[in-house]
Amino acid sequence: MKAKKFLLAAAAVLLLAAQTAFAKSKAKDSASPKLKIVTTIFPEYDWTKQLLGDKADAAELTLLLDNGIDLHSYQPSVQDIAKISDADIFIYVGGESDEWVHDVLRSARNKELVAINLLDVLGERVKQEEHVEGMEAEDEHHHHDGEEHEHHHEKKAVPEDRTLADYEGEWQSLFPYMSQNFKAKTASYMAAAEGFDSNDKAWDFFYEGNKTDTRFISIKKNKVTFTNENGSKVTGTYKYDGFYADCWGATSIRYQFRNTDKKSKAPAYIQFDDHLNFPTKTEHFHIYCGDDPKAMLDIKYSWPTYYPKSIDSEEEMIHEFLKHYIDDDDEHHHDEEEEIEYDEHVWLSLRHAQLLCGAICDTLCAKDNVNAATYRANLAAYTAQLDALDAGYADAVKSAKRSTLLFGDRFPFRYLVDDYGLSYYAAFAGCSAESEASFKTIAFLAQKVDELGLQHVMQLENSKGKIARTIIQNSKNKKAQILTLDSMQSTTSRDIRKGATYLGTMQKNLTVLKTALN
Repeated sequence: MKAKKFLLAAAAVLLLAAQTAFAKSKAKDSASPKLKIVTTIFPEYDWTKQLLGDKADAAELTLLLDNGIDLHSYQPSVQDIAKISDADIFIYVGGESDEWVHDVLRSARNKELVAINLLDVLGERVKQEEHVEGMEAEDEHHHHDGEEHEHHHEKKAVPEDRTLADYEGEWQSLFPYMSQNFKAKTASYMAAAEGFDSNDKAWDFFYEGNKTDTRFISIKKNKVTFTNENGSKVTGTYKYDGFYADCWGATSIRYQFRNTDKKSKAPAYIQFDDHLNFPTKTEHFHIYCGDDPKAMLDIKYSWPTYYPKSIDSEEEMIHEFLKHYIDDDDEHHHDEEEEIEYDEHVWLSLRHAQLLCGAICDTLCAKDNVNAATYRANLAAYTAQLDALDAGYADAVKSAKRSTLLFGDRFPFRYLVDDYGLSYYAAFAGCSAESEASFKTIAFLAQKVDELGLQHVMQLENSKGKIARTIIQNSKNKKAQILTLDSMQSTTSRDIRKGATYLGTMQKNLTVLKTALN
């Protein structure tokens, strides 16, 4: 499994430098009315370009990965971060390769920036990285099945009164951190601890429960200030008003505080639940807000969670969150346990492309309502083209002699083959960092060439073909040919100037696929 993390010190230097670059660019471009759109990969760039259509001159569209480097190897430059910070719209994939994005967005100077995370748009359609028979093995990880997890601090005791001093500090919502990466590293613990029969069900429950528009909460003495996502603030003066026990099981205690400021627009009542029932400084809390305290007790499926504002990275937030489920002595198991890695190559499904273009169009319309009709008309026309090409793939597969592809390379096409019911074998998974196949893997794939009577071995764009050639040399069919499918991970600005488009590339891939399957 690939690992891609920034050193915190290096990230801090990049962000500081980017903020300086941003300030200079603002001074230079303050008169520009153009909509600034930044994309990480080529498909996002081209989709947006097609949706803009003849309104492209009204936008400043940027492709960050424009020099042939793929998503898994990319690290943003100071200039890249400055462009994101200055953008109106930022479009990115959202998988493990984009772990750097969260910190960049938190530091963005344009507070009206809208970020589109492709994996979040697709939701449950996103699939885990798949390892099929014969693939080169990744690093082994250990599972710890059947272990019981207990919540920290959940102890039955006689509840004692508490004051706002226990909650004093600067707090931030957990919700903005709840990405697909967060899910991958936490959902199994949620499911085990809370009794869900699947990680997805546990995630859905926690995701919905933590939804909130209140980004920050500041508590100083008897003053509580709520800051919304849009920056608006309300402040109330609160007085302790008792507690409610057994609100949601014996360990759930809600401590209530009443707003004594009649002119305040802040909630009339707030209730804290931090799984503690005695006076002590809290590490995190759930909060319930409303005007009717009795009605608030019935709220059991909306419990936004807040952690210290000093937490400034997704990994640190995951660490703090898991303290609730993992004993300190067992925390090392989390590092050893296999983490779910999601397949990031969602753009290689034409059906996904339609959904993602819809999300991009919605954001364009929201940011530029004057041209909304044009964007929606362009979306309808482009969706029709995507749909027609999708039908072309389905027809080609239906009439093909074979239904299996064999890759002497990484395999990023899972979404494509799943759309049309194809099977595959490959040397490496799509996000693998491996580049050298073992003799065992070569021998297995060569045997499959013979068993299935395959006439072609596939490779990715820019591949040197070494593994594909070696597979053919070790098979009985020495005349097998090497074919290339383009995953659009290495498309350059030069390719774009020469006319490269997403639809054009997928059409060429269909032509190659027809040859491979016949």
